[in-house]
Amino acid sequence: IMDDPNADTEWNDILRARGILPPKDEKSEEEINDLIDEVIAERVAKNNSLDDKTLDELDELEDDMDDRILLEYRMKRMQEMQQIASKEKYGEVRQISKPDFVREVTEASKECSVIVHLYNDSIPACKLMSRHLSELAQRYKAVKFLKIVADQCIPNYPDRNVPTLLVYVNGDIRANMIGALLFGGMKMTVESLRKQLVQTGALPVEAGDQEEEQESTRSKKSLYSSSATAALSDDEDDEYDDRGYTNI
Repeated sequence: IMDDPNADTEWNDILRARGILPPKDEKSEEEINDLIDEVIAERVAKNNSLDDKTLDELDELEDDMDDRILLEYRMKRMQEMQQIASKEKYGEVRQISKPDFVREVTEASKECSVIVHLYNDSIPACKLMSRHLSELAQRYKAVKFLKIVADQCIPNYPDRNVPTLLVYVNGDIRANMIGALLFGGMKMTVESLRKQLVQTGALPVEAGDQEEEQESTRSKKSLYSSSATAALSDDEDDEYDDRGYTNI
């Protein structure tokens, strides 16, 4: 029985020294490290290629990949989808009354952005805004859209101030947006309304939005609140001008 010529024995070392056995095929430490790096890089590249795959696409790769890796990424994507679904639970403009305000608006805004439409159905601009808000509510289901009759929310609230949008974020009022002119009057569009709400932080910035324009617009145009709507917040330090408006 012949000894393994590649075995790491003292006898084989003597035979290699005398040239009887060929040198053992050994890789240097540097070569071993390079091989390890290559394996790691291949695994990282494979993992990264899965990040943008849908569940159906992951199913198609099932025969070509390690089952454990595939299962791990399927679970990861399912958890991500469940998290998104748990937030995107609204999708409509819902009517509220004054007793609901603190619970439905102030408290709820600690978990998501809340947009409240103060309206009067007899005013055309309110009807137009209601239609646009319904479209935005379906588009941004993680944002809570509400509406309330203006003078039921704030007694004697003047018709000239509606439509009014109240924006609440993190449990506090972020902006009071008064009147249709701010959004383009009767030429108001879903897009003009969306852009104004993006500036308040209530809606996310989209790929087509130019942040520099938003900063410029924000610096030139103030969002105003009346003394009546400001009473809905906890801030009692605002100073009002001669029109009863205050900068947010």
